[in-house]
Amino acid sequence: MSDDRPEKEAKKRREPVEAVPASTMLLLRDGDETFEVFMVERHHKIDFAEGALVFPGGKTESSDGDPALAARCRFEDGSTAERLSTAELAVRVGGIRETFEECGVLLARPRGSDDLVDAARLEKLAEQHRESLHNNEITMLQFVESEDLELAFDRLVFFAHWITPVFMPKRFDTYFFLVDAPADHLAVHDGSESVDSLWTTIPNALELEQTGKRTIIFPTLENIKKLGRSQSVSEALANATRSEVVTVLPQLETDDDGNRIMVLPEAAGYDTVRAPMEALAGRMPKGAPKT
Repeated sequence: MSDDRPEKEAKKRREPVEAVPASTMLLLRDGDETFEVFMVERHHKIDFAEGALVFPGGKTESSDGDPALAARCRFEDGSTAERLSTAELAVRVGGIRETFEECGVLLARPRGSDDLVDAARLEKLAEQHRESLHNNEITMLQFVESEDLELAFDRLVFFAHWITPVFMPKRFDTYFFLVDAPADHLAVHDGSESVDSLWTTIPNALELEQTGKRTIIFPTLENIKKLGRSQSVSEALANATRSEVVTVLPQLETDDDGNRIMVLPEAAGYDTVRAPMEALAGRMPKGAPKT
């Protein structure tokens, strides 16, 4: 009898791992001359994008898609989120949860109110629930029901959708949202998943990456550049609202010199269409021509 284990193992290695649903939140605020975006530095012991400058966010939890949450998630017209699929609900709830856990900003209102929770209420909510949410001791449904809150889906503007290439060993299916950050919510890194944070203009973020002072991985960098086409928070939100989001799933090609190249869909509208595969880990050659 032949041993087919090596063949099975080889086939298993060739099969792509499943992409984990995730959310990323681009918190924006207007500055003196242009707008700023909030970024955090990932802890060096995190198993993905360690030490990199990123936007707050992370993978969704199964409880983020609990259908009972739909009645607690409201859009600008006052409608609730029942029309969303479980996946669409989960990435938005997960994004709000991660933003609260990671940097202390809570996109939620007292039920029936037009205003987000104020700074005083936020401080109490963070003290009572932030760590419990982070440790998965309570779910978002338990949180919003116990505090009689509604999640502010109307503050989220869908900006981008990236899926990690199939040849990568760790994959994410990530939804990016723009948010006009509430002025009285102090955004600050949590000290565990992220160890530093800053509000930065787009030109400053690009300079930090170009000079090597900060590592910014390829998807984050491309979305920074795309965001930089706007000059204010209102313009960024309006541009995103008008634009169709085209999913980016980079494909792998080999050029004439044998170099592995990532190819992005042109319809997605990013500055870069072709890039060396090493760029995924934040090693985009400095001064590389735009393609």
